Amino acid sequence: MSFEAIEKVTKAEQDSRERKAEAAAEAKRIVAEADRAGRQAVADAKAKAEEQARQMMAEAEQRARARAEQAGRENAEACEALKAAARLHLERAAGLIVEKVGKS
Repeated sequence: MSFEAIEKVTKAEQDSRERKAEAAAEAKRIVAEADRAGRQAVADAKAKAEEQARQMMAEAEQRARARAEQAGRENAEACEALKAAARLHLERAAGLIVEKVGKS
């Protein structure tokens, strides 16, 4: 084999090793970028889920407050109705007592 042929083979082997090293470096870069993108996607999804959970909790708390306020108003109305009925019965009872005492 001539010296020129040996140089060509050596140069081809060197070029091959360089391309292989470049391909390995590129593969590592692609894997690292995919890993970073995957982690970012997970972080974004987690943040979105947390925000949705906060919104859902706020909405649920608002509905609960509205229901509690409504129940409070309804209970106050029922209480006032019972007080009015009790006053009416008290007035009737007092009238009956006065009537009985007056007959005795």
